[in-house]
Amino acid sequence: MMADLTDYLWIVWLVFILVCVIIELLSLEFTFLMIAVGSLAGLGANLLGAVWWLQIVTAAVVSVLLILLIRPVLLRLMRKGADHTPSNVAALLGMTAQVLSTVRPSGGMVKLANGETWSARLSPDTDTQSAEPGEIVRVTAIEGSTAVVHPSERNIT
Repeated sequence: MMADLTDYLWIVWLVFILVCVIIELLSLEFTFLMIAVGSLAGLGANLLGAVWWLQIVTAAVVSVLLILLIRPVLLRLMRKGADHTPSNVAALLGMTAQVLSTVRPSGGMVKLANGETWSARLSPDTDTQSAEPGEIVRVTAIEGSTAVVHPSERNIT
């Protein structure tokens, strides 16, 4: 006598839940966690004796509801205490710098307020032709490894 495969559908649900939890542990985006909880609802429907298609519909509906309603709240809570301090190139934009060697539209050197020395060139939208050593400039953009600078309104020499 051959057993009906739907008699062992609970094993499929358990394996699917386990796979979703493992993927969630690797991604940490709460999507697969919501699918795992939805699958847990499908397993519950199985244990209550529901037919296979109703189990799948139950799992799908619960998963979609959780993804749409609960996941955004969890993501917001997870990112609530994140550090919003700019880093990398974003941290350099707007930073002041002291001119070390004359900066022209073709190039020069500056020392940023954070102590780093960068090659620099004048911004094309400035009226001045050069910035002399000791002048204070402001970084307006980073292009490759060159800081694009604009003379500061208030230069202290």
